[in-house]
Amino acid sequence: MTNPFTAHPASVGETYWKHMRFAFRFGSRMLMGGAAAVVHSVFPFLFMTTASRINDELVEMRANSHGRRVRLVDMETLQPLDYHI
Repeated sequence: MTNPFTAHPASVGETYWKHMRFAFRFGSRMLMGGAAAVVHSVFPFLFMTTASRINDELVEMRANSHGRRVRLVDMETLQPLDYHI
């Protein structure tokens, strides 16, 4: 039986601890961007570029992460461009 705590991290070329650090940092940034977007929806003069800037940082984090790559998607179908049926 595979260990559920290490199977996925190993599948992306990371240890459990390395994956936990990356996922925690990534998730924290996502939460901050989401909170900024919610506040901006009520007060449009606040956090005008924060959510989009954080989104750009997240894309860069993924692109620069060991064993990961940015996946482009078709905007009509939202399927990855390397997707084959």
